[in-house]
Amino acid sequence: MPSGGGKISIDPSKLISMFDSGAALFSPGPPTVPAEQRPTRRLDFPTGVNRIWTPRSYEAFGFAELRAFSNVELVRLAIETRKDQIGRLDFQVRTKIKKKPRSDSEERITKAEKLLRKPDTVTHFDDWTRLLIDDVLTIDAATVERQRNGRGDLVALEVVDGSTIKVLVDDRGRRPRGDLPAFEQVIKGIVWNTLSSNDLIYAPRNLRPGHLYGFGPVEQVIVTINTLMRRQAQQLAWFSEGNVPAGLLSVPDGWTPDQIREWQDWLDSRLQGNLAERSKMQSVPNGTKYQNLKEPPIKDEFDEWLARVICYAFNIPPTPFIKSMNRGTAQEDQDRAMEEGLGPLLKWSKRLFDGIIQDDLGFPDLEFCWLTARDSDPEKAARVHDIYLRNGTLNINTVRDDLGKPSIGADGEKYYIYTGTGAMPLDRVEDQADASITAQKTPPGARATPGKTVSRPNADSSNPSPQRPKAQTQ
Repeated sequence: MPSGGGKISIDPSKLISMFDSGAALFSPGPPTVPAEQRPTRRLDFPTGVNRIWTPRSYEAFGFAELRAFSNVELVRLAIETRKDQIGRLDFQVRTKIKKKPRSDSEERITKAEKLLRKPDTVTHFDDWTRLLIDDVLTIDAATVERQRNGRGDLVALEVVDGSTIKVLVDDRGRRPRGDLPAFEQVIKGIVWNTLSSNDLIYAPRNLRPGHLYGFGPVEQVIVTINTLMRRQAQQLAWFSEGNVPAGLLSVPDGWTPDQIREWQDWLDSRLQGNLAERSKMQSVPNGTKYQNLKEPPIKDEFDEWLARVICYAFNIPPTPFIKSMNRGTAQEDQDRAMEEGLGPLLKWSKRLFDGIIQDDLGFPDLEFCWLTARDSDPEKAARVHDIYLRNGTLNINTVRDDLGKPSIGADGEKYYIYTGTGAMPLDRVEDQADASITAQKTPPGARATPGKTVSRPNADSSNPSPQRPKAQTQ
């Protein structure tokens, strides 16, 4: 069958013989043929969806509910932790690894980094990124407005509240491209502005078939968040509204209510706020008995389970919220959270910035790159630097720059391979590798010479084979 909404020109009368010949038992029957072939839709959107100007109104939860749920204490801590992890990273713009640098690469790299250093010309990149990541983790509706000068050049990138943006679709269920209306900004219930894909960068991180909006971690665990809210409300009420005392003191039989009240007032006057008096032995009337009441658990395994679910949704380790575990397990959870949670988020942001650099600025040979955060353990960082120096990944000046030390000149820019016999320049190692590959490709009995191949004469069977020199032993 043709794809892309193509038409099928088949006589309807022939469909009966194709699908329902009558010879097969329980035959499927002929299909219903539409009166007109239409373009294939990406999703079954609600009828008149473009006229419903409230963003996300036909989803189970709106933007307002998601923002409210994101401010639950444990959820907000998870979001802020992830923002802090990204905020500690530096970035650079560089030439693609497999691209040969152009003569003007440094000039264009400087221009791109200048734009990203303060994307909206006011806010520093770290703070600007925190705004963007908050919308990604809360409502999964990261939105950036392109601001251009009179010549159409990109001069600024402004983070826009994604909850004010409504997505428009065409008759195929796809977002219109180019200068066509693709978004509407809704402010206080009215359509404030109409924007195109050239005006906005709308980049949900987790799209699903059948939906126009993203599916963020807050929405994924919204039932757990609701349970957590009620659990915290119960705990707060125990402190603010509860009337269960720490213990009950039974008075002798026959005491009147006035006597009990006078006794309570006298006891409070002696013990309340007086730590020295409370530590002494007290005399009480005959028949007085004390009953200690067990306090309800303020934190139990259920609270740890809720914390684990929330932390799992945001891919952060639950170590601060659960009972202590051994150091190896805690470190393993930390490493897994960085790989499974922070890694995909950094990759998503790299795609976003690569699009800005390559498409909007017109530098297709450049790319955005996150720099690895410096390890907080000096000994571990030293081992990593040593490994990279010995295998030729880094040079001395790169390591010194990472440590905040001045460079040592041209010698520090060279790359070396460190072996048991000493240091060897990386370019010499590459030359030896090329020579080894050439020698392996040379046919047996031939010697590779510049421009021609000289054959080696065959040894006569009557002549003894040449003796191989003995290997010297040390």
